[in-house]
Amino acid sequence: MAPRSIGRRHASALETLSITVEEPFVPLFEQALMCACETVGIFEADDAQKYWRVEGVKDTGFKEDELENALTVARMLTGCEAELERVPTESEGWLARTYESFPQQNVGKRFAIRGTHLHGAPDQSRLTITLDAGIAFGSGEHGSTRGCLRALEMVAYRKPQRILDMGCGSGILAMAAAKLLHRPVLAVDIEPWSVRTAKLNARLNGQGNLLDCRFGNGWQTEAVRAKAPYDLVFANILARPLCRMAQSLALNLAPNGTAILAGLLYSQARMVLAAHQRQGLVLERILREGDWATLILRRRG
Repeated sequence: MAPRSIGRRHASALETLSITVEEPFVPLFEQALMCACETVGIFEADDAQKYWRVEGVKDTGFKEDELENALTVARMLTGCEAELERVPTESEGWLARTYESFPQQNVGKRFAIRGTHLHGAPDQSRLTITLDAGIAFGSGEHGSTRGCLRALEMVAYRKPQRILDMGCGSGILAMAAAKLLHRPVLAVDIEPWSVRTAKLNARLNGQGNLLDCRFGNGWQTEAVRAKAPYDLVFANILARPLCRMAQSLALNLAPNGTAILAGLLYSQARMVLAAHQRQGLVLERILREGDWATLILRRRG
């Protein structure tokens, strides 16, 4: 999955941390690394997609106690005793390499994702979303993000009024929906740093008045329940959490509402689709970006 960052910009010495765990344990170990790391990414570690590598970059010696405590809690809750691996990372030029890895990304027919480090006027023929590469580099280049943006273009003609971005991360999908549809969007994430980053990005893109960024636990979030049902829901998460949330999604989706689901490998699409079909949702389309799939689902009227 695309790397995430908490936005610290400078380091005298860096190290890369990685831990390989089974997919159900990914969220807890991702959260553990995020308490100390500059960036955190999730990558498939085997062809069967059973194991995933959670990888982060941090200042050497930074928040070691917090990191160890968070890893201890994750191991206790999961029963997984995976070892944390550390590799020194050259700090000189790290941010420059980050910038180089984040050129402008044109997605679909309408969107452009661009870093604040890029100079020159944006392409006026596209809706440009600007992100700080030091905070959220990689957004827009990942298959799941690109699939969601393409799916948004395809369903925009329905003019959804009530929109939710569940697990908003940097807020890229929420901002795209607000820019394209000119409608308010509720953006929710279980990680406080994600909510802060989404708020910053919304202001950076002039969308602060349209994005309502909230910290919360998925469908149990008070603001999410209060504004349901939704005409359009984004959920760019992971395959198994999507399956567990299928019933809640169906209950909170308006008649004729659309759900755009991503964060799953193409090989996992059948499993995720089956979980949602059991809740009465119907498949409209599957989009593929490399190994990644995006599902467009609809609730019948």
